[in-house]
Amino acid sequence: MFGYNMFRGPFPQRFKTQYRCYSVSMLSVPRADLESGGKIIMPPSALDTLEKLSIEYPMLFKLSSKKNAEKVTHCGVLEFVADEGKIHIPYWMMQNLLLEEGDLIEIESASLPVATYSKFQPQNVDFLDISNPKAVLENVLRSFACLTNGDLIAIKYNKKVYELLVLETKPSNAVSIIECDMSVEFAPPVGYVEPQKPKVNHHDQEDMQVDGQDHAKEFVEQNTFMAFTGEGRRLDGKTKNTKSEPVPLEPLIYKRGVPNYDYKRGTLTFIRSVKPSTMNTAEETEEVLFKPFTGEGQVLKKKRTKKP
Repeated sequence: MFGYNMFRGPFPQRFKTQYRCYSVSMLSVPRADLESGGKIIMPPSALDTLEKLSIEYPMLFKLSSKKNAEKVTHCGVLEFVADEGKIHIPYWMMQNLLLEEGDLIEIESASLPVATYSKFQPQNVDFLDISNPKAVLENVLRSFACLTNGDLIAIKYNKKVYELLVLETKPSNAVSIIECDMSVEFAPPVGYVEPQKPKVNHHDQEDMQVDGQDHAKEFVEQNTFMAFTGEGRRLDGKTKNTKSEPVPLEPLIYKRGVPNYDYKRGTLTFIRSVKPSTMNTAEETEEVLFKPFTGEGQVLKKKRTKKP
């Protein structure tokens, strides 16, 4: 029952015994807050035995039904105030183990790895009404010590009880959730149906094709969002002049000697800088246009004249 290691001192022994199982509502002082948790209440003699066995902390236990050995769950301990020979567990835990009040239950110490991942499935679509389910679950799991695959746990929120099925846990089928960094996921609730997209009736499409025109396509185009479209309004309240001014065919004339960029290939012109007063008539305009590569040239080197 008690072992000793000459290098490390006493090493923990396995605690294993049987008790009569009762729900927490059968306590002399009922405690409703224990129903939504994952911890049990044991008798004081269990604490004395656990201390002698040098049980590791936190104390975790494996519960199994004597009626059905396949039904197994794990839990922590909250207090040692139960009557001798009895333990009190949450009612949802009794349902998982298929136990009734006063049935025998086997309890033994357990060592579980720390959880890294868990996945839950709500058993009712009402769970979707909770605005932040992860925050609610995180707050409720503070009263749990461990999780076991296949457990149907019950949580209470806003005076309503929600049941969640533990679908998966990592790194093993049973994990400790005390002081752990665990990622949580939710599967779709039982009975949840994803909304389906409306299907287009082929007969309606054929009816919309009249006179060789595909009116269905026009309907889609009309109801398609087009960016940067519509009409604009002036801030001063004046109406916008919608008349489009004709584009001159000839090159535009600028009053400051800048190149005219409204041109076609081979028509680039440069305009001399002139005063606005001198640009009154079309004839004067033609005179001030600068025409490159025109005019007369002179020879810089004088030619020698032959002597008579």
